[in-house]
Amino acid sequence: MKYISDYKEGDRVSGIYLCKHKQAAVTKNGKPYENLILQDKTGSVEGKIWDPNSAGIAEYEKLQYVEIGGDVNVFQGAIQFNIKRLRPAAEGEYDPKDYLPVSKKDRDKMFFELKGLIGSITSSGIKQLLEAFFIEDEAFVRAFCFSSAAKSVHHSFVGGLLEHTLSVTKLCDYYCSAYPALNRDLLLAAAMLHDIGKIREITAFPENDYSDEGNLLGHIVMGVEMISEKAGSIENLSPVTLNELKHCILAHHGEFEFGSPKKPALMEAMALHMADNTDAKMETFTELFEQTAETGWLGFNRILDSNIRATGRSL
Repeated sequence: MKYISDYKEGDRVSGIYLCKHKQAAVTKNGKPYENLILQDKTGSVEGKIWDPNSAGIAEYEKLQYVEIGGDVNVFQGAIQFNIKRLRPAAEGEYDPKDYLPVSKKDRDKMFFELKGLIGSITSSGIKQLLEAFFIEDEAFVRAFCFSSAAKSVHHSFVGGLLEHTLSVTKLCDYYCSAYPALNRDLLLAAAMLHDIGKIREITAFPENDYSDEGNLLGHIVMGVEMISEKAGSIENLSPVTLNELKHCILAHHGEFEFGSPKKPALMEAMALHMADNTDAKMETFTELFEQTAETGWLGFNRILDSNIRATGRSL
């Protein structure tokens, strides 16, 4: 099969892909069309069916594997499929493992590195809390290492939550060497735990969508609840430390308008917010560049809130 990452503008598209999302829409002129998100293990791409009533478009549903044919265009710096024919694929025509986007990094190695950082924690209470999640809770570990870090914005692939968490933790570890006033045990624990609520907020692949609980509560609140559940059995974790840790989690989005229940009041909370934002934005750039072979200006990106250009790619 030809993977999504291999396509470029002007190509003909033909193959089987997972229909991750389907939405009916209407043009300004009142003409119906359909928006799709198609996925394979290399990523996802937006698709458009401009004539959904065409004889070449069969009935299909979200989360079905579909065989499509059409053209590849570029819109706002990213490839887009213009779909002219579509049919549901039958079992045996595809291998599901080809359709789950997976981290390019080795998950076992990343998790081993994360456990090494847990081993460097000196506070017995904080270390016990981290071990309760990452060592003793096998169900949590399986979900954590398999989950994505987002539905679509960044690290939206198998192992994405682990990759993002490790990157944020390593950035925070660097901050501690550069700014000795930081409490390293507190900050690293907050970095490792800041997004654990996402294993409940976002459903497992291939769906990878918001759960009812996720829509109602969000991963920040759920993460704090999960920490409270584990902390109840750890006697030497002081209430002050626990509240400081919870504050870091509650404040890691930085601003109220970005869904943060609290603004950072601790140096460690600010450091976590900056590390989280840095990794998310750098991964957004990385994934944008991987989705297109375009050079020069790539168009406006709503997540980065800027017209984006790849340094040197047009020179």
